[in-house]
Amino acid sequence: MPSKLDQLKAMTVVVADTGDMAAIEAYRPTDCTTNPTLILKAAEMPAYQDHVAEAVRWAAGQGGDRAARIAAACDRLAVTFGAELTRRVPGRVSTEVDADLSFDTRATIEKARAIIAAYAARGVPRERILIKIAATWEGIRAAETLQKEGIDCNLTLLFSLVQAAAAAEAGAFLISPFVGRILDWYRKSTGQDYTAETDPGVLSVRRIYTYYKAHGLGTVVMGASFRNLGEIEALAGCDRLTIAPALLDQLAKDEGRLVRVLDPEAAARDAKPARIAVDEAAFRWALNEDAMATEKLAEGIRLFAADLAKLRALVGARLDA
Repeated sequence: MPSKLDQLKAMTVVVADTGDMAAIEAYRPTDCTTNPTLILKAAEMPAYQDHVAEAVRWAAGQGGDRAARIAAACDRLAVTFGAELTRRVPGRVSTEVDADLSFDTRATIEKARAIIAAYAARGVPRERILIKIAATWEGIRAAETLQKEGIDCNLTLLFSLVQAAAAAEAGAFLISPFVGRILDWYRKSTGQDYTAETDPGVLSVRRIYTYYKAHGLGTVVMGASFRNLGEIEALAGCDRLTIAPALLDQLAKDEGRLVRVLDPEAAARDAKPARIAVDEAAFRWALNEDAMATEKLAEGIRLFAADLAKLRALVGARLDA
């Protein structure tokens, strides 16, 4: 029997959640996602020191003050990794806008345009790139503008149905609901453990998937942030799933039968969820009423911003040397 990874690929687009080139080549996903945490990890690996050195050398010749040169080097490093990844996957590569811009619509738009321009300078067309943006109200509005310009967006740090509904109404190409981080919050909050079928993160993605299919919304649902194989198997059939190398390895070694759980035709036929209002007031109120989503969104932005700060410190030290 084929491995569970091969079975999953037959029903879901498998995306690698890593910046490690070796892992990409080993598991041959269709797409790849990165974020500040993954870029930081890759930048600290011996195999990628040439990439770091090149970005620092390039930034040293740029204008602006030290902070501007550090930021330029970090942007170049992210695009360097992304461009390498486009040569290793046939589909899309996600590159993230700085987390500290999560509440600034205009700055997010400008950064996204600069990222796309940097890829274009390397011969990578925008059709190969997804711009990752935190699913704040401001981030969703930025995605709305970018999508109209033909720049496809991946709205990340998504923990609630109202975020998903607003993202779809804005025309976002893709959303990344975070399964494992939702589970983390409920484990800590309730002191309980959960099976794959009761996992709050799994149930959240299933609700979003059903809502999209029932209302004919074209935004892609890509489950992310998995803690175990059970979560992945419980979402088999989802549009896309982005999976870390350790879990890809487990899937590749498991030859058990994988059952399809999510099916677009069944969801569209059987489900009748109400359409959600997505104006700013309703969005902010619904998010405020969801303690888990509010806390995990804020925490996720802080964590990505902290790792971006570490990356800037690493680059700054090299720039000063």
